[in-house]
Amino acid sequence: MPLVVASKKLINKFDSETFLSTVNGGRKIVVLSKKQTIFAQGDSSDAVFYILEGKVRLTVVSKTGKEATIGILNKGDFFGEGCLTGQTLRLCSATVMTDCSVMKIDKKSMIEVLHREHAFSDMFVAYLLTRSIRYEEDLVDQLFNSSEKRLARVLLLLAHFGKEGKQETVIPKMSQETLAEMIGTTRSRVSFFMNRFRKLGFIDYEGGSGLQVHSSLLNIVLHD
Repeated sequence: MPLVVASKKLINKFDSETFLSTVNGGRKIVVLSKKQTIFAQGDSSDAVFYILEGKVRLTVVSKTGKEATIGILNKGDFFGEGCLTGQTLRLCSATVMTDCSVMKIDKKSMIEVLHREHAFSDMFVAYLLTRSIRYEEDLVDQLFNSSEKRLARVLLLLAHFGKEGKQETVIPKMSQETLAEMIGTTRSRVSFFMNRFRKLGFIDYEGGSGLQVHSSLLNIVLHD
């Protein structure tokens, strides 16, 4: 009898990865092409998204029409969770940077699983805390570091440097205007630093399809 009970518990164990990759009530997979909009600033906020493949750019537009990039998200990232705190309208826009697939989880389903499955809620809270720390680091970087260091750090983050043992990664093609928005400087300054990084062997352009970032770029970030 004890073996039967243990077997049932094993079978019923909640699997977060399965939940985030399978379609069921309140969950559906959305496949999008580069530059498609997932949601726009001011849209109704009624679902949370999880990136299965690809990259997503988050932007905000001021009342005067000025656009700013506030984040570049990758596989394994959540976004749109503001709906869980009573946010009725999207405060930013989410646009696909590469061919992408995302899991769309409606607000009701997300709240139910967070209340019901402790393993999932622990994972989700840990993710939000990690991202909050990242945003604090971004703020410190913006306040105290030079634009050259900020650019180097952003490129390393986009390349997932240090994750899963990856040392060199290709970043999908991104405009210098976008990079300038992310680090709070001008496109001309970004162009100057990108040319410098290339001459020093820290980065390489992949035939117009992307940018290869080498681990040696870390020297810029660490240099006082």
